[in-house]
Amino acid sequence: MRTSSNPAFRNLPGNGQSGGYATFDRSGGALGAAGAYGEMAGPDVDPGRAGVDERPLTIDDVVMKTAMTAGTAIIAGVLTAWSGLYVLALPAAIVGLVLGLVLTFKPQWANAPMVLLYSAVEGVFLGGLTGILERIPNLQGVGFQAIVGTMGVFLGMLFVYKTGAVRVTPRFTKWLTGAMIGVVVLMLVNLVVSFFTTGGIGLRDGSPLAYLFSIVCIGVAAFSLLLDFDQAERAIRNGAPARFAWYIAFGLMVTLVWLYLEILRLLSYLRGD
Repeated sequence: MRTSSNPAFRNLPGNGQSGGYATFDRSGGALGAAGAYGEMAGPDVDPGRAGVDERPLTIDDVVMKTAMTAGTAIIAGVLTAWSGLYVLALPAAIVGLVLGLVLTFKPQWANAPMVLLYSAVEGVFLGGLTGILERIPNLQGVGFQAIVGTMGVFLGMLFVYKTGAVRVTPRFTKWLTGAMIGVVVLMLVNLVVSFFTTGGIGLRDGSPLAYLFSIVCIGVAAFSLLLDFDQAERAIRNGAPARFAWYIAFGLMVTLVWLYLEILRLLSYLRGD
């Protein structure tokens, strides 16, 4: 069974296991997809199905929860940029990282308050960062362009997925996972080298190589959405409990935050010239 490159979706029951959505056993305990995320307390349900006292997951659940999380992030971001509270960007980034790790390793905590809190914090981070860039004369309006670009990529990849123009196969998943690992490794190398040499290895300094790297990152993030859509569709098809809509929304939010950051960075390069 395919697994998502999004670390959040790797904890979805049924991801990476035979039998679909089958992480809950009849004793009520559960293991994460790779057995590395510990136990999840769960109801006594048949593997791959919601319990008799739970409503199965539907596409409307996923759409609604995803819209709520994205809307929360946008509102928080706009308010942060409008109020000029740019100083909140760094603490929000730290809090968002902690919340993201908590929800990734403790998927049973992915409920409405936690996921909406994560979205709000990420919105404050993105809004603060965008507000700082907007103060640069050449970059005024870059935030709106980044939002439109992110929405456009999301809708475009959703169309690609639904039409089957690109099929999510095991080979595709392995290729994309390898690409993501490569991108992360290059980011870390650039960060470490930047401590000793200005600009690191040139991946984030506005050079032609930086342009190329940003485009590659946007491409990897965009294609990661296909894996996220596939994970959500299989969770619905396998009769997952409706409460997992919040976790699916969280996983999509992780990808969208990365996509927005990369589009914002590329736009800053293009308009900074």
